[in-house]
Amino acid sequence: MNSSEKAVGKSRMTTYMLKRSAVDYVYKFFRAILLFGLCFLILQPLLDKLSVSLMEQQDLYDATVISIPRHFTLGNFTIASGLLKFWPSLFQTLIILLISSVFQISACTLAAYGFARYKFPFKNLLFMCVMLIIVVPPQTIMSSLYLNFYFFDIFGLIRLIAGQPLNLLNSVAGYWLLSITGMGLKSGLYIFMLRQYFRGVPKELEEAAYVDGCGRFKTFIQIMLPDAAPMLTSCFLFSFVWQWTDSFFTTLFLRNYNMLSTGLSRITEMFIQYWGAINSLGGGGAGNMAWMPPAGYIQAIIATGMLMCLAPLVLLYLVAQRAFVESLSQTGIKM
Repeated sequence: MNSSEKAVGKSRMTTYMLKRSAVDYVYKFFRAILLFGLCFLILQPLLDKLSVSLMEQQDLYDATVISIPRHFTLGNFTIASGLLKFWPSLFQTLIILLISSVFQISACTLAAYGFARYKFPFKNLLFMCVMLIIVVPPQTIMSSLYLNFYFFDIFGLIRLIAGQPLNLLNSVAGYWLLSITGMGLKSGLYIFMLRQYFRGVPKELEEAAYVDGCGRFKTFIQIMLPDAAPMLTSCFLFSFVWQWTDSFFTTLFLRNYNMLSTGLSRITEMFIQYWGAINSLGGGGAGNMAWMPPAGYIQAIIATGMLMCLAPLVLLYLVAQRAFVESLSQTGIKM
């Protein structure tokens, strides 16, 4: 090969590398734009609420103020915190929901392992019932739930001993009972996810444990559970977050407790009462429209309360994000 042919080959290689590099840069550019757009769609509502929560009342009606407050204030957080009774409500919500999530994931894990590893009569029919828990919204069985927990009895034994059934409504015992029996909020989804995970674990691991002298329960505790830690973390996060923002079961069972979701649903009513109290209503009464707070200011207090309720969830995700992402990727592969 003479020098001219080498020069032509080198030129073609250079051209090819330049084209490939240009295509690569264009791909990265459009990918970055797409990711930025998706992130903006997710974060933009939160940023808007954060901006509004930091504005004084006069900024809410100033057309020249868009996103950055002209008069910065933390007073909205003080008002929202007082209305929600934030710190006592936060502590009580954390305790109740942590216990409930542990009960729920424990029950769902046992059920999922049974569906994944054992054969028993009516297995497919029972798993179809689990799927119905996912499909059927809980509101459709509200009347049944209300009656069953208002007149709670176990085969007539409670009525025989106490003379009347128990009323578990407005009681944390009824709320925890749903979780520990695998009938809590979204329990069907957790059973399905964990079942798919356990089905993907090689059976040779269990067989090796049986050979070494482990029983079924010991194999489940020492072999299967440690390997399923990322998936358990993911299901626990789902359970905790969905119960944190749930209003259906909370209203049914926890009306006598200071829950953040209940307080947030009533924050408008409480702010109207607060506004009337600080403006000295006199004989006008709370329903006097002259003493109603401005609509924009009500929305600012609602946005502030929502941010305060979301803050613990964001912190929880930041702590557990690695296990959460790992478990979702493993579920996608094994399903």
